[in-house]
Amino acid sequence: MQKKRPNIVIINPDQMRADSLSHLGCAAAHTEHLDALAQEGASFSGAFCQNPVCVPSRCSFMSGWYPHVAGHRTMAHMMQPHEPVLLKELKDSGYHVWINSRNDLLPAQYQNFNKAYCTTYFVPDAIPHLDIRQTWRGSPEGDNYYSFYQGVTAPEKDLDHYWAEGAVDFIRNYRENRPFCLYLPLQFPHPPYHIWEPFFSQVDTAKLKPRIRPPEDYRGKCRMMRELHHMMRLDTWSDERFKALRAVYLGMCQRVDFLTGRVIEALKERGLYEDTAVFFFSDHGDFTGDYNMVEKQQNSFEDCLTNVPFLVKLPKGMQTRTGVQHGLVELIDFYATAHELASLPETHTQFGHSLLPYLAGERDPLRDAVFCEGGFRQGEEQCRFSEDKKPRASFLYYPRISLQMREDFVYNGKAIMCRTRDYKYVKRLYELDELYDLKRDPQEVHNLVDDPAYQPVLEALRERLLTHYLDTSDVVPFQKDARIEPSFAAHVAANTIRRKLRLKKRGGRA
Repeated sequence: MQKKRPNIVIINPDQMRADSLSHLGCAAAHTEHLDALAQEGASFSGAFCQNPVCVPSRCSFMSGWYPHVAGHRTMAHMMQPHEPVLLKELKDSGYHVWINSRNDLLPAQYQNFNKAYCTTYFVPDAIPHLDIRQTWRGSPEGDNYYSFYQGVTAPEKDLDHYWAEGAVDFIRNYRENRPFCLYLPLQFPHPPYHIWEPFFSQVDTAKLKPRIRPPEDYRGKCRMMRELHHMMRLDTWSDERFKALRAVYLGMCQRVDFLTGRVIEALKERGLYEDTAVFFFSDHGDFTGDYNMVEKQQNSFEDCLTNVPFLVKLPKGMQTRTGVQHGLVELIDFYATAHELASLPETHTQFGHSLLPYLAGERDPLRDAVFCEGGFRQGEEQCRFSEDKKPRASFLYYPRISLQMREDFVYNGKAIMCRTRDYKYVKRLYELDELYDLKRDPQEVHNLVDDPAYQPVLEALRERLLTHYLDTSDVVPFQKDARIEPSFAAHVAANTIRRKLRLKKRGGRA
């Protein structure tokens, strides 16, 4: 008799830092629902994404593949029909899969693309008006034109509101005799940085952590950071301006907490909570003023970008480890965990580690190192976000896109991070590598890659990175070629005999 498979709920905010949650050390935050979920389940303080921007990260955690396995390193290359996606696997195994219309994962160029991946594709009846003129940006000469900062705004019912309410309605009205998977990706706290009451006033601005200051002239950091800092006019910002942005960002995170609470409340009202696995994690983080930067960047790997919230609440009786857990995990471990929970068949090689044995108290530790990668190789024209050789200065991402178009230097060069508990190493294809002693320099300001005293550490991390690439460099398809199957071999032999007989009758040569 097959064991009962649990419901699976996945709440996936966009661009949320791990240290935006009060139970992970943010004294200024008020995230009561996620704090409660961490106590009922587990919250991994050492969780890291596999790419610091949206699409590559989502392709990774939904497949169990690192971005380099199939070249998912850009915002323009989503999962193709022949590639593995957890949502499709769940649907094919009998789950009712509900997803909303936020898509940074599925190949939309195919007609009715969503039908292969879900049972219900939720599009709100009421679509909020989107100001295509982006008047909130102010004057083209203003200091927020490229920084995405809007501030405290009037209350609104945005797409996150309608998506979350759609998820709540689905839970309340679900009556099918089969498990469901609900995937709820949200826009918040992705910029533009804006929030309204009561969420803004819930932030205790007196307890905001000081910003991380960059090294002088971004010495030891990638060149993209220095150039963006200038082109986005962030060099004109005051400390008070950055402080206001950080407060607004935390207010956005608190709204994510509120929407999460709505979903959890619906599960409890229907009596489904104990039979449901709840996952909460972000695709990547946000600078939020650290290093005098905002947003994110494809080949930067500071902890504020790569360390993300990752909470897991398993069905009743499956979990003995609860509260904050400090071991290293990766977002691809979500794929392996959900895969085992749903008792899915093995159809492809994946690189995640199921967290079920750990959460049941049967295994320890988790990982000795975590990895994150991004950026492009020189000449990879297909990686450019825009085909426009001269991007318009009015475009939201003009600073990034214009730098990527430059031919004098590869500003968005390919790089990969290898991080342990104590050290972080970044291997860069075109620039100086980075090495940080995280115990002495947790803010990652002093690049030690040329320090003779750290050469043994550097060599050990390079060896660990080589092992990682050797272990994950490719995947062999599970479906073997027919020519090696006994039935196929017999078929070929029979055809050969028949051909020889025909030729013999005709007096020809075999």
